[in-house]
Amino acid sequence: MLYYPVFLNLKNKKAVVIGGGSVAERKAQTLLSCNADVSIISPKITPRLRRLVKEGKVEYIKKGYEDKDIKDAFIVVAATNDRGINEAIYKTAERDGCLLNIVDKPESSNFIVPSVISRGDLTIAISTGGRSPALSKQIRKELQQIYGREYEIFIKTMGKIRGALLRSVPSEKTRRRIFTKLAKKQSGMIGLLKKGKKMEFYKEIERIADISIK
Repeated sequence: MLYYPVFLNLKNKKAVVIGGGSVAERKAQTLLSCNADVSIISPKITPRLRRLVKEGKVEYIKKGYEDKDIKDAFIVVAATNDRGINEAIYKTAERDGCLLNIVDKPESSNFIVPSVISRGDLTIAISTGGRSPALSKQIRKELQQIYGREYEIFIKTMGKIRGALLRSVPSEKTRRRIFTKLAKKQSGMIGLLKKGKKMEFYKEIERIADISIK
């Protein structure tokens, strides 16, 4: 199966998670982190999910699944171990045209969830098309060692530089040249951050861009 890679804006979108176990918990937390409006459908939920309900972060409907539960949903995650329920969810989602991921059953899903590394606004997604989730996780672990937390600072600073250049440098060609130079020099600047030399990092990035970000 060849998948189209895409990043979705889920802000204020209706997201329904069917299931109340540890997998459903992880899926709900990820959806929450993307500012989706999350509802949980399950007779029982984990203590962590109960806390999220108590905090008003998710809606909890304490019952078994019914087709009407995913009406008007933008995205649905089926995290149950009941084949019959998963099949019913699949048929309804197909009919209604919503995005559906059935955990551990990519062949009955119209999207799959990759392994992800997040460093602020830097997101790296890894997928084997559902063929080897274990390999995806291993690659993610390896990349986590390469792309550490210092990239969060670097990306945030690059955003400030970009804004400053857009305001002060009218030439698109000149801006593109500076952006390219900064990107090529990133390993040296990341090295400064790894050593805890933030002041030197800021001075170097300002020198390359020939602009102040204060």
